[in-house]
Amino acid sequence: MDTKAFKRTLQHSENYNRKGFGHQAEVANQLESEYQSSLIQEIRDRNYTLQRGDVTIRLAQAFGFCWGVERAVAMAYETRQHFPAEKIWITNEIIHNPAVNQRMQEMEVEFVPVEAGKKDFTVVATGDVVILPAFGASVQEMQILHDKGCKIVDTTCPWVSKVWNTVEKHKKVDYTSIIHGKYKHEETVATSSFAGKYLIVLNLQEAEYVANYILNGGNRDEFLTKFAKACSVGFDPDQDLARVGIANQTTMLKGETEKIGKLFEHTMMQKYGPTELNQHFQSFNTICDATQERQDAMLELVQDDLDLMVVIGGFNSSNTTQLQQIAAEKGIHSYHIDSVGRIKSGNSIEHRQLNGELVITENWLPDGEIIVGITSGASTPDKVVEDVIEKIFVEKAKVILV
Repeated sequence: MDTKAFKRTLQHSENYNRKGFGHQAEVANQLESEYQSSLIQEIRDRNYTLQRGDVTIRLAQAFGFCWGVERAVAMAYETRQHFPAEKIWITNEIIHNPAVNQRMQEMEVEFVPVEAGKKDFTVVATGDVVILPAFGASVQEMQILHDKGCKIVDTTCPWVSKVWNTVEKHKKVDYTSIIHGKYKHEETVATSSFAGKYLIVLNLQEAEYVANYILNGGNRDEFLTKFAKACSVGFDPDQDLARVGIANQTTMLKGETEKIGKLFEHTMMQKYGPTELNQHFQSFNTICDATQERQDAMLELVQDDLDLMVVIGGFNSSNTTQLQQIAAEKGIHSYHIDSVGRIKSGNSIEHRQLNGELVITENWLPDGEIIVGITSGASTPDKVVEDVIEKIFVEKAKVILV
């Protein structure tokens, strides 16, 4: 499919909206009341530090809702206001935050059901309103909705759209897109749908495996088994790795994406020589500014003398997981939670480890004076962060009494 031509057709359709419906002022007031926090603003005003009793909170200087997420949520609220009686669907979670997605359901915005791992669009009728989330939707899903005559509200983050443009550039000159990301993640699924030939690598280790194959060859069957779910149909590593371009899921670790880009640049230079590099390698900056800012702020925060770190965000939020990884690599006791409900009475906390396992840690708040680092992923409202901080103060006071 000519995805660029399809996007052009879709965007000129009277059923397509990417700019909202003129209800920004009313929605802004609603979002402020539901998601903003006076306590968080107070902490910002106090140089991102707040002390109460034996607890000092140190907040990362960039955290929480990014512009793209705030835009997506605002457009979803506008959509319900503009279509008060229509059936409204969303193709996936609007963002990776349980509180916000619960709010969508309360507003009777329904998720397209998933049957046997596939979305069932048969329930969506002609004329229904369908929201595309901040991560975007695959070109195949957009085609289905367009053909059905649905009203499409596209909240895709412009940074994600930028990556789509990049892989389309790769496709135009017959380059294979090497995408740094998680092959199951909605954003990467969408990005790969706009690509021609593609290969998805999760991390630097997988990238090194591919680079070694480019330079030295290897077991083709082993390669195809390893990337069976992470490559385009008919992918041939012996043919399709001669010309490569780099792209990424916008929420991956900036430093790792940069290392992967440099690795393939050096690999192609070594194989084809510096004078032929531009015929075999392309790289465009597709690292999201907001993701980068939050990671940089986290890297700065973990330099402080922290007793523990709390990372707040959806358990399926990739950018939140990357923040947690920074804390883990620094050796700080860190806890990834998605809501205040994970902090239990009796000084215990239920949290997600980097391997995805949910565990309960007892006596997580130590005696005496402590310094607690706090950050949150790009899909986490300030109000959720406030609730967590207040709960920490309450539970720590109980520890003192024991």
